[in-house]
Amino acid sequence: MTMILPGFSRTAPIAGAMRSSPGFNMFLFLSLAFALLSLGSGQIMQTVFDDYYDSSATTQCLAEPGSLMYGGGVILNPEFIHGTSGWTVLGEGATEVRISHTNNRFMVARDRKRPTDSFSQKVQLEKGMFYAFSAWVQVSQGSETVAVVFRTRDGKFVRGGSVVAKQGCWSLLKGGIAANSSSPADVLFESKNTSTEIWVDNVALQPFSKKQWRNHQEESIEKVRKSTVRFQITSANERGLGVGGANVLIKQIKPGFPFGCGMNFHILESADYQNWFASRFRYATFTNAMKWYSTEKEQGQEDYSVADAMLKFAQDNNILIRGHNVFWDDPKYQPDWVRTLSPDDLQKAAEKRINSVVSRYAGELIAWDVVNENLHFSFFEDNLGENASSMYYSTAYKLDPTSRMFLNEYNTIEYSGDEKVSPGNYKKRFQEIFSYPGNEDIPAGIGVQGHFGTGQPNLAYMRSSLDILATIGVPIWLTEVSVAPGANQAQYLEEVLREAYSHPGVEGIIMFAGPAYADFNSTALADMNFDNTPAGDVVDQLIQEWRFKDLAAHADDEGFFSTKLLHGEYEITITDPISNSSSTSRFQVTKDSFKIIYHFHI
Repeated sequence: MTMILPGFSRTAPIAGAMRSSPGFNMFLFLSLAFALLSLGSGQIMQTVFDDYYDSSATTQCLAEPGSLMYGGGVILNPEFIHGTSGWTVLGEGATEVRISHTNNRFMVARDRKRPTDSFSQKVQLEKGMFYAFSAWVQVSQGSETVAVVFRTRDGKFVRGGSVVAKQGCWSLLKGGIAANSSSPADVLFESKNTSTEIWVDNVALQPFSKKQWRNHQEESIEKVRKSTVRFQITSANERGLGVGGANVLIKQIKPGFPFGCGMNFHILESADYQNWFASRFRYATFTNAMKWYSTEKEQGQEDYSVADAMLKFAQDNNILIRGHNVFWDDPKYQPDWVRTLSPDDLQKAAEKRINSVVSRYAGELIAWDVVNENLHFSFFEDNLGENASSMYYSTAYKLDPTSRMFLNEYNTIEYSGDEKVSPGNYKKRFQEIFSYPGNEDIPAGIGVQGHFGTGQPNLAYMRSSLDILATIGVPIWLTEVSVAPGANQAQYLEEVLREAYSHPGVEGIIMFAGPAYADFNSTALADMNFDNTPAGDVVDQLIQEWRFKDLAAHADDEGFFSTKLLHGEYEITITDPISNSSSTSRFQVTKDSFKIIYHFHI
């Protein structure tokens, strides 16, 4: 049951107002008391918050914990106002509620012996639900990673997110879990350093059904992918006089949201592959053709023939290309001869490489993954110094100032258990690279690969991760989306793509998927005969859904006409209903289009 109490909006950020004023709190108390009589206490907080997702996020460490989200959701005593009620000691150690000098209550886990020794609360998870989690955490000394963990009935520990917490200030831990079964689970906190105390306040766990989650996506798409556009149709002979009742036909020429696919060398061998690709996509990444191990297999013997031919095909078909990649920080993926070089020789070879590949394609690409997987690996830092990657970003930008420079990583949005690349750690590394002297003005981008496994994607964690990454303030692209083969592959691929497309911070998606003919066996969109797989049907459906359908309409008596359009490039044909004369023009719709009136003349 959904009930919006008087004064509450389905989308207004009410969690932050919970402590805002005595008058508000009294109103809230009376409203909840009324609802309690009608519904019963177990449904109250769910009733208030069930259609609202709180996208707020910060990586700042605050003197006081931020506001409680969702009123705590299904968590009892989330602000510890009632001491330890609802909470139990987990493992060894002790817990207590403390009161700060500002009269704020928070829970403390101390005298810990194991990483998961803390405090916990048992909740009931329901199969098919997504659970958004948030809490404010602090440690008693230094800085340590603190994670929220869900201990399931069978004893498994599932991470729901983590943050690097600090002494003396409060950090937001935001994450979530997808429930694969209906069962009780213990919500607890983990830190590997058992000598530190874990401090926690304002704990929330809010459940959402898949229908509610989809509704959030649709509402977001309406806000961030579309704009209301106002037109005025006037007479070319009588300037300024509106043409009442003018017939209007609007066609989208090019979608505004980049949605593309990986491409490999097989595109050069098959007209069927070429037709399959060019009929669907206007954005691509070469999976291997530009990588160092492909263009210089033997030292000093560069060969760009495959990459050059693929780029020509792309340009002939109006397909824009992301450069992937200048370097790869994984030692395993260096050319064989590179791994044997001394540091001095490696530095010379790397300088030659970056100057060669970036200069060759300067001005012809939209982006570069400069040092791939720079959080997981450190081949160049280990051999050339801790600032090696930062310097390569600087060099790449100087050689190709028109391309956006991306930090590209995996597991940041798809796997909550990989501490190395948590959203907070990603942001920290991003800031290290782009705050390096001279790098401050580089057009930067966030690249999250998005390689998902066979199980239900944890969309709650994915969304919270994107919320945190969006605080950096630069475009986010999903750069290599794939979903491992399994019975629900097509469904899960659709869920991931919809989640990405609907997020306000995401400005592009590239899949590492394609036809089986081209050896895309993990996420095959077409079989050997280029007939669609179920995953391919999903992609084709979304391509059509994310394009604007032709619109025929009429201007009002004064020549005005308004409609809501997906962002992109359009063609408008206007016909005078009396003289039957017509004109055709092109225009572009962006997020700022609501600010202007488009004027067209017949």
